[in-house]
Amino acid sequence: MSRNMCDRQARARLPGIFAVQPARLHWQAAHAALLVLLAGGALADEHHHAHSLEQFSLPPRVITAVQQDSPLTIITNPKEARQPIPASDGADYLKTIPGFSAVRSGGSNSDPVLRGMFGSRLKLLTNGGEMLGACPSRMDAPSSYIAPQNFDQLTVIKGPQTVAWGPGASAGTILFDRLPESFDEPGSRLDVTVVGGSNTRRDMQVDGAIGSRDGYLRLSGNRSRSGDYKDGNGDRVPSRWNKWNTDLALGWTPDDDTLLELSVGAGDGEARYAGRGMDGSQFERESLGLRFERQFHGGALQELEARVYYNYADHVMDNYSLRVPSGMMMPHPMASNVDRRTLGMRLASTWVWDELELLAGADAQRNTHRTRNGMGIDTYRQQPWVKDASFSQIGLFSELTWSRQDDQRLIGGMRLDQHHVEDSRATVSGGMHGGGHAMPNPTAGDTRRETLPSAFLRLEQDLSSLPATAYVGIGHVQRFPDYWELFSPNQSLGAVNAFDGIDPERTTQLDVGLQYKREGMEAWISGYAGVVDDFILFDYTGMGSNAENIDAQIMGAETGVALDITDNWQAETSLAWAWGRNRSDGEALPQMPPLDARVNLTYARDNWSAGALWRVVAAQSRTADGKGNVTSRDFGDSSGFGVLSINAAYRFSAEITGSVGVDNLLDKAYAEHLNLAGNGSFGFPADTRINEPGRTLWAKLDFSF
Repeated sequence: MSRNMCDRQARARLPGIFAVQPARLHWQAAHAALLVLLAGGALADEHHHAHSLEQFSLPPRVITAVQQDSPLTIITNPKEARQPIPASDGADYLKTIPGFSAVRSGGSNSDPVLRGMFGSRLKLLTNGGEMLGACPSRMDAPSSYIAPQNFDQLTVIKGPQTVAWGPGASAGTILFDRLPESFDEPGSRLDVTVVGGSNTRRDMQVDGAIGSRDGYLRLSGNRSRSGDYKDGNGDRVPSRWNKWNTDLALGWTPDDDTLLELSVGAGDGEARYAGRGMDGSQFERESLGLRFERQFHGGALQELEARVYYNYADHVMDNYSLRVPSGMMMPHPMASNVDRRTLGMRLASTWVWDELELLAGADAQRNTHRTRNGMGIDTYRQQPWVKDASFSQIGLFSELTWSRQDDQRLIGGMRLDQHHVEDSRATVSGGMHGGGHAMPNPTAGDTRRETLPSAFLRLEQDLSSLPATAYVGIGHVQRFPDYWELFSPNQSLGAVNAFDGIDPERTTQLDVGLQYKREGMEAWISGYAGVVDDFILFDYTGMGSNAENIDAQIMGAETGVALDITDNWQAETSLAWAWGRNRSDGEALPQMPPLDARVNLTYARDNWSAGALWRVVAAQSRTADGKGNVTSRDFGDSSGFGVLSINAAYRFSAEITGSVGVDNLLDKAYAEHLNLAGNGSFGFPADTRINEPGRTLWAKLDFSF
């Protein structure tokens, strides 16, 4: 069964989170108009009311660790209450999943890392489309444009075990989706959430829809803001943010088997960072999408899906909007404005013949990157835009599932992608040898074209002696270098620049594991080992940055157990370990997260629950000083730490649920290993990790009508 067919069957309306103060008047009007319509029909929707009563019989919980659902796949609802404090961006939510960590920038806009792998090794999609950031240093990572609570379903596929969602996903594939609405009769629904917490944290979110069997209109939006936080020592860390998102979807369902949906969205925000020389004063987003889905009956063709999407990011970095210019490097006001336009499409069909299921299709994408700069306050606005790069990709893919027996499945996939990139830069930074001044670009107007394959094969076996499924899979991905790897480095060893010298990355990885499930207990373990030829590594030991290809080895494992100890007590544990080696230089692969363990104990009874989360992280001594990726680098070993947090939830009625929590209950001063270092900004010394928040209190209210 295809993922889209599963999505429709799995559609569940769960509480959301609201924000109604977008900066533009036309979005305010859209909010107001829809809320009036929703208020008139919400209480009359008997079908949804019955659904809420059914949910009322379930004990409330606060999610602290997301368990694996099936071999290498995790599916969860990002609207559910979670601890730590509800996420402000996509990376913040992904950190609750074993195996994920993040390169921290401050209070918001982290960059996700899975199994120590970073950047475009992770394919991150929203509603089947890719939202690419524009900052050369990934200040606006793709995850920073995602408000998790505005989506219905989060799917994570670990490793190179799918080829259906675009090229280059050697570490994993992440899908944030809004599922289609379904109304048996004219009606409406309205889910609203408010969050308040320490450091003046205030979130609001709404997710509402009106519709009938013929179609629907859906509006989701949020606003999230917070002030600077204090660490466990009581020191203030510049980290405040203020952001909003609004998305509108209009769906037409002429029959039970057909969907045509038009979606449009916008967002913006600002955030400041203790570990960067500039802050993000604008994260403007514009999105447009069109999707068509058609189910078929009586023949081999089961489903046809087509998507077209457009995403635009307009990002401003400056040193004067959220701070006072200071220091030797940036004593005067300055700003950099970058943007990126991404246009893409995907066409997929699902075919079934007895024990065979085939997913086949094509996808394509084109994106262009521009920049402009200015010395002085807002002088960049008078500067012309200059295009520096353009990328295009077209690919063919297929995945075949062969149910050889009732208890055995063989899944394989292949894809072939053609990549094309053009270097439009007239000048480049001179780096160490050029004294940092602009120099003529030796590859100005040059193009690169590569045709790269990817494939995987996995065997899944349901065991006869245990209620468990064992699996083994091998995958190979050839990943074309992304914008940050081709255009951000100042130089590349043995070449005139990175555009000329960086080769595609080739990953071959073995994945094995076991998924166990019986009444009252779930357990799983996933292990992997791989070799990465031409791994793209950044070196910051000199002035500027140097990118090179090296050969690497990677391995690691994640495991988790969820156990119902009694009718009321439940325990959950998880463990994640990642290891990497630079084979070329005989040293550790940098930016690898340390061993991370979590233990959660929950008591649930009637309409309330209470829980405690203990997270323990080991020290990390396997480092490579001065080396890393485009965002961060290793700068010495890190200490281990343990953090205790508590939470509680209460269901007041079928429509109202409240949850509260205290993160870092003991007010411990600690820093994550993957963290931007201080650079002198705001008085933080260079090459020192910036501490995480101290004791943080929060409360969340969910309303569903």
